[in-house]
Amino acid sequence: VIVGRALPDVRDGLKPVHRRVLYAMNVLGNDWNKAYKKSARVVGDVIGKYHPHGDLAVYNTIVRMAQPFSLRYMLVDGQG
Repeated sequence: VIVGRALPDVRDGLKPVHRRVLYAMNVLGNDWNKAYKKSARVVGDVIGKYHPHGDLAVYNTIVRMAQPFSLRYMLVDGQG
C-alpha cells in the first residue's frame, strides 16, 4: 500500500485525489456563485490532466466530498 495515497495529509486532511479534484474545479471556475457544471466535465478534466486512472475513483471522491456525514465540512455542493 502506498501510504502517501492511502492516508490523508496532516496539513489539510485531504488525500491526493481530493486535492486534484478541488484544484480542477477551481481551474474550471466552479465557484459558489456560478452555475453548476456537470460532473462528467470535472471528471474528464481530472482524468485528462491530473489523475490518469479510472473515472470511478474520481466520481466516488466527488460524491464523498458532497456528503454531509463524510467530512466535517462539505467541500462540494451536490446537485441532483
